[in-house]
Amino acid sequence: MASKVFGIGLNKTGTTRLGICLRTLGFRHSPFAGHFIEDAETGRMKEILRFAEDWDSFEDWPWPLVYRSVEQSFPDSRFILTTRRDADTWFDSLQSHAERTGPTDERRRIYGYAMPHGHRVEHCQIYNEHNHAVLSHFEGRPESFLHVCWDDGAGWPQLSAFLDVDIPREPFPRVTNSSSAGKQNWQSGSV
Repeated sequence: MASKVFGIGLNKTGTTRLGICLRTLGFRHSPFAGHFIEDAETGRMKEILRFAEDWDSFEDWPWPLVYRSVEQSFPDSRFILTTRRDADTWFDSLQSHAERTGPTDERRRIYGYAMPHGHRVEHCQIYNEHNHAVLSHFEGRPESFLHVCWDDGAGWPQLSAFLDVDIPREPFPRVTNSSSAGKQNWQSGSV
């Protein structure tokens, strides 16, 4: 089993599903660490790295922003890039999520806008640039890097082989956060 596993896909690429998978595979999975986004933006890595020492696996923020620094500090780690079928599919998911959650400082910091609406081109450019940078950084290193797209059918076989663990008996998680049932619509205040 790898010492640490970092999910470095942007949010709305199946990061929640990855977290469930990593817990199912026996990794001590970290809680959400989005409070480190400002530290990641300014290069203040000390607290982020101290936080990472206590866990085996990570996904969501700030890990897509700091994978290079994390790799230097934890050189035996493995990295998983989660992506969607294409940038437009990702953007539609991000926009749908934003409709349920409303404007956030995290989105403003990362994408330049608190809400993605009306900014498809800018968001898709960030998505594509991030994925390209990650793929270039890890090119030729299959022992430490895996690229998965749940939309295209990736699942237990790919994760288990990459992490050198047995395929679990549990079915592969089918997670969707796209349903707004029971969640408040930020614009209307209705459920």
